[in-house]
Formats: sequence, structure tokens, C-alpha cells
Amino acid sequence: SLAKMEGEKRPAPYEGLFADGHLVLWTLCSVLLPVFITFWCSLQRSRRQLHRRDIFRKSKHGWRDTDLFSHPTYCCVCAQHILQGAFCDCCGLRVDEGCLKKADRRFHCKEIMLKNDSKALDAMHHHWIRGNVPLCSYCVVCKQQCGSQPKLCDYRCIWCQKTVHDECMKNSLKNEQCDFGEFRNLIIPPSYLTSINQMRKDKKADYAMLASKLGKQWTPLIILANSRSGANMGEGLLGEFRVLLNPVQVFDVTKTPPVKALQLCTLLPYYSARVLVCGGDGTVGWVLDAVDEMKIKGQEKYIPQVAVLPLGTGNDLSNTLGWGTGYAGEIPVTQVLRNVMEADGVKLDRWKVQVTNKGYYNLRKLKEFTMNNYFSVGPDALMALNFHAHREKAPSLFSSRILNKAVYLFYGTKDCLVQECKDLNKKVELELDGERVELPNLEGIIVLNIGYWGGGCRLWEGMGDETYPLARHDDGLLEVVGVYGSFHCAQIQVKLANPFRIGQAHTVRLILKCSMMPMQVDGEPWAQGPCTVTITHKTHALMLYFSGEQTDDDISSTSDPEDTKETE
Repeated sequence: SLAKMEGEKRPAPYEGLFADGHLVLWTLCSVLLPVFITFWCSLQRSRRQLHRRDIFRKSKHGWRDTDLFSHPTYCCVCAQHILQGAFCDCCGLRVDEGCLKKADRRFHCKEIMLKNDSKALDAMHHHWIRGNVPLCSYCVVCKQQCGSQPKLCDYRCIWCQKTVHDECMKNSLKNEQCDFGEFRNLIIPPSYLTSINQMRKDKKADYAMLASKLGKQWTPLIILANSRSGANMGEGLLGEFRVLLNPVQVFDVTKTPPVKALQLCTLLPYYSARVLVCGGDGTVGWVLDAVDEMKIKGQEKYIPQVAVLPLGTGNDLSNTLGWGTGYAGEIPVTQVLRNVMEADGVKLDRWKVQVTNKGYYNLRKLKEFTMNNYFSVGPDALMALNFHAHREKAPSLFSSRILNKAVYLFYGTKDCLVQECKDLNKKVELELDGERVELPNLEGIIVLNIGYWGGGCRLWEGMGDETYPLARHDDGLLEVVGVYGSFHCAQIQVKLANPFRIGQAHTVRLILKCSMMPMQVDGEPWAQGPCTVTITHKTHALMLYFSGEQTDDDISSTSDPEDTKETE
């Protein structure tokens, strides 16, 4: 009887297998179902992206998609509140993804040229779009705040940026002529380009007569932005400038080289154009090289004055010209344009750096650079060389200005221990204006054209009661200093020490007799063997100096504003 009871309690073999099958099935479902859903969602997302790209490619709008709008946004087609979608970085339209095609058909973007050649310069009407007006904007009719209601409401002109309430919008206002608003003196009107096009067909080129209708204060601005500078901040700036100006004035130098972009200056009156370079000192040098090419082509009368919006790491040239050490969005783009309008013209010396290598059988190989900021040999060039080598390997890791300076600090600390550039005075000979200079036990020599060095340090003036001639960037003189090592460079930057001042000269000649040494010109480093380096004056560049935020030591070292139309 006991055996019979045990037999009744024991489950049948097929029942255990059935239970295990259920467990396996549910396990497979729990694993495969999320995988299938993820795959299906990614497939749908890729289809939507391809669809959007096809619309973007065919559209006249400058559509950009975003996963999250930065402030409350409403679709200009369906008037629904949206968190994500697309926006036009020229006219400012914002739409839901499903309304993209309708918006593309229904709304016109900014016209860089008028279609009707018969329209006069003063016949431009407002181009109103509804909704999503900027925060803290006020109606031009009743002077009350616009865009305060949580819905698609009120209008904005995409040229003059004026705003008006729905109830204040009248037929007379719709047909009113647009004066292009606060930045009328910086904008190239579409009708101007239309008239230029007609003049070229008629084989005329009286641009001054055409521009006289726009006023004597008209100084059109060309934006040259490096979209890869400043942790890709340049990409966002391009869109903001396109909204405020004519899109034809805004160029991404990674897509349109400065040489081509600056040809727009040849369609403008003599000495009227201004250029705002958004990037680091390297981008500024690239643009100034393109300006020099304009001189070679015989286009001196079209040469623009250059302002800088600093997006790089060092930004010593922009700091010297009063534009600050770095832009991170702390002031709106509208204020940047106001600063450009208020800036004064100054000259900047540009220098030719010739490096003649000592080759086999006394053969000499010549390399030539153009210097705007400084030339150096020694520890600071070594830090720049190490930084440059690692940035080439992994550029995505060097998008932060703070991280870049931390990497410089690391290599400077390393060189304090290793001292790779010691006994420089035994390896080089230095001549200032043809006279040889005896050097103490140095590790580095720096030749300065501008007041700032090393990310904001005034190297020549230094600190203390010692009086030295103030460094200027337009006097045709170079300042030459020496440093005793990386630790000495760090002391100078925190104002605990002065450099060893060697002297000032119009021409500098440096002979590297033996071994390899790191060198740099304006932050572009390389390792150099035995050679002769000769630095001579090349030309002047026309720059814009902004004095709104200058400090006491900037006032005395800044050139007086003068007529800068003549160049060497």
C-alpha cells in the first residue's frame, strides 16, 4: 500500500516536460519580443530620417531636425504644441514632422534675391510668419509683450525682426515697406543683389551709386564661421546669423573656403565690407591669407575689415583686439552684431617666417609661413606639438576648451620633469636686426607680434616696476623674450615671474645649429632639425578693434583708430 501511495504522488514524465516547454517559451518571448520591437522602431526611425532628408534636400528652406526644442514651440501648420520636429535656420519656421511637407509648400523662406528685376531698392515689404516669436519681444503697434499666450499667435518679420499681435495686424502693416530693422546697415538686401545682377547683364558696375540709396552708414557684414570650432558651437551660430541677416552673407568655411566666400566683397562698394570670423586664431589666419590673395588679384579696394568671435582654445589675437578670450554664448548674437557696428578699424602687422633646412651636400629646402601672433622654439612649442599629435589621433576628445587647457597643463608638468629643451642657448644663435645677441641659459625663445600669449598672458609688459616700451601690433616691431623652462612659463602665466626680455627688432634671425627642436607659428607646431629661421615684415591686415570691454593695460597698448584704407 505504501508503494502504491508513492506511485500516485510521482508526476508523469510528460507533465514535467510540458512545464519546462512553457518556461522555455516564455523565456524566448521575453528575450525576443524586446529585440523585435527595438528592431522595428529603429527601422521606422531610419525610414522617417530618409523621408526627412529627402524633403530637406529638395526644399528651399534650411531645415534642421531637433529632438527637443529649447522653449515652448508650436507647429506653424497644425498649431499644436510640439517638443520635437524641424526648424528652418533661415526664416525661423518650426513644424511637426508630419506637417513638414505642408509647411514646405505653404510658406516661403527668405529670398536672397528678388524674382522681379523691376523692383526698386526701397520696395521691399515685410515678410511675416506667425507664431514662435522671440521671448521678451514687443508689438510695434501697441508696445505690449508678444508671444505671451500658450498657443500659436502673433507675427514676426523675418527681415527686420519686428513683432506684432494678431489683433494689431492690419492690412496697412502687411503692405508696409520693411526697413530691415536694427541691423539694416549690416544686411545685404535681396533687391541690391537683384540690381547687381541686372547691372552685370547690362555690363555696368556702378556699385557706389546703387549703395548710395542705402545710406552712408551701410557696411555690409559677411560671416565666416568654422562649424567645427568651439565644441561645434559654430554650427548653431551659422543658423542664428542666417535668421538675422541675408543667408547669402553667411558661410561655413569647412564647406566654402574663405577665398571663394570673400568674392562677395567684389559685389560691394569700395572699402565698405566687414567680415566676422567665428573660430579660433587658426581660422582667423586662414581668412587673412585669403585676404592677401585678394591683394594679389588686384582687389585691394574690396578688402574688408575683419572682426573676431573667438571659439578656439587660445584666442590670443581676439583678446588683443578686444573681442575676449572665448565665446560660449554668454551674450546674444544680436549684441555681437552691435559690437561689430561699434568697432573701430586698426592695423595688424603680418610677418613672413622663412625656415631654411640644412640638407645634404649644402642643399637648402625652404618652408614659408605667415605669422600673426607669435613664433616660438622651446617648451611651449613642445606642449603644442604633443597636444596636436594627440588631437590628430582622437579629435572628438578635444572639443572642450577646459579639457584642452588641462591637457596643456599635463604636458607642461611632464616637461618640468624631463626638460627636453634644456641648453637651448648652446644650440641656437639669435640675431636682432643683424646684431648677434648673447643668450643666458634658456630653454625657450618667443617672438611676439601681439600683446597676449599663452591664452591671455601679457608677456612683454610683465609685472613689477620695470619700465619697458609697450607692445603694439601695428608698429612694425617684434618683441623677443626668453623663458627658463615649463615651470617658468607657468609662473609667468599666474604673474609670479617675468620673462627674460631680449629686445625689440624689425627683423629676427635664429640659427638652430644641431639636434631636433620643437617650433610653432601661431599654434601650428612641428619638430625641426638644423635650420635658419628668418622673420621679416610681410604686410598689414585691416582689423576691427572693440573697446567695450577693455582693461587698463589694454588702453595704453591699443592703436588709435585711424584711416586703414591704405595697406602696404
